[in-house]
Amino acid sequence: MAGFDDDLRFAHVLADAADDITMRRFRALDLSVHSKPDLTPVTDADLAAEDSLRNVLSRARPRDAMLGEEFGRTGSSQRCWIIDPIDGTKNFVRGVPVWATLIGLQADGQMTVGVVSAPALGRRWWAAQDGGAWTGKSLTKATACRVSEVTRLADASLSYSDLATWERRGRLDSFLGLARSVWRTRAYGDFWSHVLVAEGAVDISAEAEVLLWDLAALQVIVTEAGGIFTDLAGKPDPDGGNVLCTNGQLHDEVLGMLAE
Repeated sequence: MAGFDDDLRFAHVLADAADDITMRRFRALDLSVHSKPDLTPVTDADLAAEDSLRNVLSRARPRDAMLGEEFGRTGSSQRCWIIDPIDGTKNFVRGVPVWATLIGLQADGQMTVGVVSAPALGRRWWAAQDGGAWTGKSLTKATACRVSEVTRLADASLSYSDLATWERRGRLDSFLGLARSVWRTRAYGDFWSHVLVAEGAVDISAEAEVLLWDLAALQVIVTEAGGIFTDLAGKPDPDGGNVLCTNGQLHDEVLGMLAE
């Protein structure tokens, strides 16, 4: 655990550095916003935060690789930090406080550390392999995360990001079938859907269209909280292009409903 502890503490250092940049640019009147080739927005805060984390990593962990949403991969180490400088950029641009920096460490193909920092919400979630999942404002001011014990879909709360991605992937009918089967649906969206599963506030979260940096930090948080994290084919893989997180007890039933 000592190695994971060191990595987790360093991930918090990275999150602190990112928070300092992103909060100074949140709701800034001179925020610069451009469209990327995939037509998603990128702001000067996304670029500055990722650049800053790359600089910190190159000094403190020069042997480690890094994969970031904005500047791609550097290094070839089996230890790779996977970072989304701002998950929820559209919220960030519009002044909605639901956005976060996602920091995950993949070692020999396994996600071993994850930190999700949402400074505009005043919240942070984190986990290290075999160390449990936690939430709070710092390592010393934390409470444990634990998934819910809901066992019936009719009693379950489902969170997602939007309907358009399910339609693009040809899965809208199956998703709507799931939505009609649960007690409650809310589109908390992005990282927040999944950490709410880890906290036990939501029982199911799903996204039809995501990338590795959207999920890498979240996998270890959900699983260390006692949940199950897979793609929609049932593989425990953050690079599957889609994701389903549940409290575990509902997972197989939901997978069946969302199967192509």
